[in-house]
Amino acid sequence: MLFSHYTPQMASSVSSLPSRGTPRQRVRELLPNIYLGRHAPGPKNSLTDVPGVLVSTQSIHESPGYPNVAPGSINTGVTTILPRKDWFKKACFAGIFRFNGSGEMTGSHWIEETGLLHSPIVITGSFGVGSAYNGIYEYGIRENSDKEGKVDWFLLPVVAETFDGFLHDVTKFAVTPQHVVGGIDSASSEAVKEGNTGGGTGMVCHWFKGGTGSSSRVVRGADDKSYTVGALVQANYGKMIDFKIAGAPIGRLIFEEQERKMRENPDDPQLLAQAQLLFKVAQAKDKKDGSIIIILGTDAPLHPTQLQRLAKRATVGLSRVGGWGSNQSGDVFLAFSTGNELAVQTAADTFAAKEVGINMIDDMTINALFEASADAVEEAILNAVCMAERMAGFNATLDALDLDQVKQLMEKYL
Repeated sequence: MLFSHYTPQMASSVSSLPSRGTPRQRVRELLPNIYLGRHAPGPKNSLTDVPGVLVSTQSIHESPGYPNVAPGSINTGVTTILPRKDWFKKACFAGIFRFNGSGEMTGSHWIEETGLLHSPIVITGSFGVGSAYNGIYEYGIRENSDKEGKVDWFLLPVVAETFDGFLHDVTKFAVTPQHVVGGIDSASSEAVKEGNTGGGTGMVCHWFKGGTGSSSRVVRGADDKSYTVGALVQANYGKMIDFKIAGAPIGRLIFEEQERKMRENPDDPQLLAQAQLLFKVAQAKDKKDGSIIIILGTDAPLHPTQLQRLAKRATVGLSRVGGWGSNQSGDVFLAFSTGNELAVQTAADTFAAKEVGINMIDDMTINALFEASADAVEEAILNAVCMAERMAGFNATLDALDLDQVKQLMEKYL
């Protein structure tokens, strides 16, 4: 029976699990024998395995304009991705795929028009988009204005969002432009922090605590070359019963086990409390399901049409974990390549056509890159959920996925 069919009187048969026992860890650490595709991950198993890509994450738990909010009210953040350090003058090719459009990614029209990405990619909560957009401009002005402080250049910031209003009081507008300026300044090649961090700080995934996750794959190319595909996700979508790990219906198995416990102990106060929480999550998510933003990066020299195709393959990784694109879910995916540098912000005669050279992958040899994209997305989502921690939030305290139970269920199922 689907949770969306429940009434308050039926809520006692549903429960989440407390995040006790096994420390939070990535899915490969939790399940060493799990199969997540035939391509090996990069050394950090992170988007930052793509050479030149820099990332920062910032969690925000206070708002200067609202110093007296109740504890736990503010749980939001900002994730900043720099496709390359000199993103302002050297564009990447990029492509976008909209699986379901109930969400925002600013700057997407320009990417679809030209295939060029020359902005940081900032991911945050829905009510932080405006501040994040301004923050990219403030950084651009600080670094690229003339001696008089004026600017005469073209920049459309790329900012994406998912809604964190269940665990975060969105009315407090905690994200500021300065967070984004700081995020650009502090972006590094270190492995992306995961779970309750960055834009994923206050997110919910499959009714467990969700958030930020990342993964990568290295694929063999011709002539002794290899290419890296990296994924970063902000996961805030889905129902518990749809959640899967490597094909195992973990969400459904947790649901069934909790049903059994409630039948055996219908007056257990802990189980009743868990059931009431899950029913509250169910009500919120059935009215407005969350979203997922997926960013794919690669050093393979792909042109914009190929990158659109790469972005589409993120859908395969999402579906493996249990995402299917509900009507009010914003599932927007962007893929970029650092394999070519395209000069922008240059003085040119705009009526004198000029040739430039680029490298590209032969379409007939692209399959491993497609496969690696799906695999990296699948693992990035699992890392987001496995690394996320229990959170005391605006509407409730939300449990993380119980990793001990996951290990037990995977042993039984496999």
